[in-house]
Amino acid sequence: MSHASASAYTADLVIVGAGAAGLMAGIWAARTAQAIAVSASNSTSEPRILLVDGAPKLGAKILIAGGGRCNVTHDQVDESAYAGSSRNAIRKVLRRFDVPATVQFFRELGVDLKRESTGKLFPVTDSARTVLDALLRAVRDSGALIRYPYRVELIQRHADGVYQLSGAGGVGSVTAPRVILATGGKSIPKTGSDGGGYALARSLGHQITRRVFPALVPLTLPADHFLRGLSGLTVIASLELYAGSGKKIISFTDSTLCTHFGLSGPSVLDFSRYYTAARFDDPAAHAVINWLPDHTAAQVEAELLAASKTTLLRLFDSRLPERLLRALCAAVAVDPASRADTLTRDQRKAVLEALTRLPLPISGDRGFNYAEVTAGGVPLSEIKLETMESRLASGLYFCGEICDVDGRIGGYNFQWAWSSGYVAGCAAGAAVSAQP
Repeated sequence: MSHASASAYTADLVIVGAGAAGLMAGIWAARTAQAIAVSASNSTSEPRILLVDGAPKLGAKILIAGGGRCNVTHDQVDESAYAGSSRNAIRKVLRRFDVPATVQFFRELGVDLKRESTGKLFPVTDSARTVLDALLRAVRDSGALIRYPYRVELIQRHADGVYQLSGAGGVGSVTAPRVILATGGKSIPKTGSDGGGYALARSLGHQITRRVFPALVPLTLPADHFLRGLSGLTVIASLELYAGSGKKIISFTDSTLCTHFGLSGPSVLDFSRYYTAARFDDPAAHAVINWLPDHTAAQVEAELLAASKTTLLRLFDSRLPERLLRALCAAVAVDPASRADTLTRDQRKAVLEALTRLPLPISGDRGFNYAEVTAGGVPLSEIKLETMESRLASGLYFCGEICDVDGRIGGYNFQWAWSSGYVAGCAAGAAVSAQP
């Protein structure tokens, strides 16, 4: 896994990007090419499979994922957890390498996974380093090579179908008849995924979706919003998205964190991409939050009406932190020490809205520096789903976050990386073995 000397290099397959999807593709490309060669008894040379990456250190996103523990996948994964390209297309790729296959793959690499109560699967070591080291070891054992830092800045496809890659780093020029783009999206650019892969895809004839934006990203509120004063407070709440027409679009219920800039936590991260996408086409789309997700507004109103000689603080003290309840009451100018049965109709309605349908005047998000994944990318409609090969340029493949696929928090985006990387790697590896 060392740095390469400056020289031209000819390969059978080059994988651009050595993150989760790229490493997976490299492992399976090399394994597939070798297995076919052995079964055909015509192996005259080792397949030359090269992975290149522009980062000075490999696997940065793997190492920071899941708070440094790496949420490898989820115990239940299907297309409903994803957005972007059509869910039917996403399903076709996911089913080629599903969760049981992922668990078995990592077990064979010496990484046992454990299920947590949320359904997330983590390595039993609770260390992302275990995952990265196992993948790098598997690449080495497969016979593939990794060279870094080498940032590919230009890919040209010649008339004979051979790709020529050039860029900044120690490799020099690389030529190969097959290329897998696994460059990632634009999220957390300090790890190396700064959107450079989109320009490469475009130069080879592909479209990038009209909108590319942060997903799984914290949301901001105006500087004077009272929730920003509750920094550090965490509760289970529901974020609900409504169209300008009033139609409910989607909701997410999970841990919700108030911060000095606005809101974060699993519910907010899952909600963020849908909110941003809705606002592009419907500026009147809006968000509200229900602090009592186990109760409907009608149920809460019935409690308020039925309460006898009970203050608001006492009525909700077992369900909401006092700090939050006081802030909500202050926001609607109602004394939290008031007895529920003494509230005027307008006061009751105001308290009810604050508790179950508080408007969230979201001012933006924290951007790609804090986004866990990118929404947008190369549409799956331009990719053959059986192989992840381009429909526009033979010998070109895609996998991972560069595709227009983004999943919910909880290991879904890693599962897309493993599934799409497997499909692309196996197909490219088979093509390597089929070459004359």
